[in-house]
Amino acid sequence: MDKIAVLIPCYNEEKTIGKVCEDFRRALPDATIYVYNNNSTDRTAEIARQAGAIVRDEYMQGKGNVIRRMFRDIDAQCYIMTDGDDTYPAESAPEMVDLVLSKNVDMVVGDRLSSTYFHENKRPFHNFGNSLVRKCINVLFHNDIRDIMTGYRAFSYSFVKTFPILSKGFEIETEMSIHAVDKNMYVENVVIEYRDRPEGSESKLNTYSDGMRVLRTIARLYRTYNPMGFFGLFALLLTIVAAAFFIPVMTQYLQTGLVNRMPTLVVCGFTIIAAIQSFFAGMQLQIMVQKNRQDFEMQLHRVADQYKRLLEKSRPREED
Repeated sequence: MDKIAVLIPCYNEEKTIGKVCEDFRRALPDATIYVYNNNSTDRTAEIARQAGAIVRDEYMQGKGNVIRRMFRDIDAQCYIMTDGDDTYPAESAPEMVDLVLSKNVDMVVGDRLSSTYFHENKRPFHNFGNSLVRKCINVLFHNDIRDIMTGYRAFSYSFVKTFPILSKGFEIETEMSIHAVDKNMYVENVVIEYRDRPEGSESKLNTYSDGMRVLRTIARLYRTYNPMGFFGLFALLLTIVAAAFFIPVMTQYLQTGLVNRMPTLVVCGFTIIAAIQSFFAGMQLQIMVQKNRQDFEMQLHRVADQYKRLLEKSRPREED
């Protein structure tokens, strides 16, 4: 079991991966650096090995798939996740590690948006997208995570081994943030100095397609984690629509005793039935979510026991 594992998912980062590995080696001398090569067509893997990293391959394309493999393969007391593009400062890593190991923080978020991100990032739609995603999640999930989509984070063993990864691409960071909030995990923010990619290094993130994928992920996770809110909103909207069409029919009936728009009345009745079904579906699913949260707490106990056993096994090697 490693004390600190630095996880670097990579796809065609030959221009920067060597420097990233060297920077984290200096900042965290006791860390084991893992570079997971995601079908790169350049010299990323070769350069990472020369820089002293342990290089492994993940053949399913997408950052989410790489993180899933990393979390499954590696056991560590503390995990640092960063990108191979040299946009995140290794100098902040010791503070993030200390929060995990000393304060039992489950996830430390490297907060770019409170420092240099909007100045350094030359892609205005990326800036807008980060602000939009942060606002959406803060409103929907009532949290204080200041940078939802940052790729620079630290994790505890409990978080890594209980996080169910469903995303395949760049929406993985959004999924991490919402999972931590929903499961009442201890989250801290550390302000970091973001720097834009060096010249010649290209981002793999597509502003529009990946941005829409992130927004769909937020909607999906809101439905999963807060079904009463999701289906309750539909019930409210259907009720408002039914009432808007029903009131004129009812007013005419009270004045004349006649219902001239019978089809409208029938549609209003079906709309109200749909609203009632949506409301009770939300209630039933909310009960299931509550049960899942109880089961998750028991899973945390099992993971804690597993963590203790791994620590005991690793101590003799540390003493040697």
